[in-house]
Amino acid sequence: MRERLRGIGPASQHAVLVAETPEEGVIGWLHVSREPLLKWRIRRRGEWARRSRRAAKRRGRERRLLAAAEEWARKHGCKGMSVRSNVIRERAHKFYERNGYEHYKTQKSFRKPL
Repeated sequence: MRERLRGIGPASQHAVLVAETPEEGVIGWLHVSREPLLKWRIRRRGEWARRSRRAAKRRGRERRLLAAAEEWARKHGCKGMSVRSNVIRERAHKFYERNGYEHYKTQKSFRKPL
């Protein structure tokens, strides 16, 4: 994890937010990053933030981490947030909808090792 954290670029472009308790230690985290966009149809022009990786689910902790990520994005001039969630994660989809996110497209993801 330390190697990954070192390689993700300047702090002005991303943040790693961590939730912890004295009893349990680290209970969740998320990574939020700025993403300059060329397309602006739906998102309007400007920077958007993307939230990645899941956080702790219990007792509203994920909601607080999501709110912290949104605040970070606002402070860094982002016009909105974009979240990706696997199509089979229906509970996660409901979580985002309850927190003001709107499903706007479905797509397939592809990858190739290099």
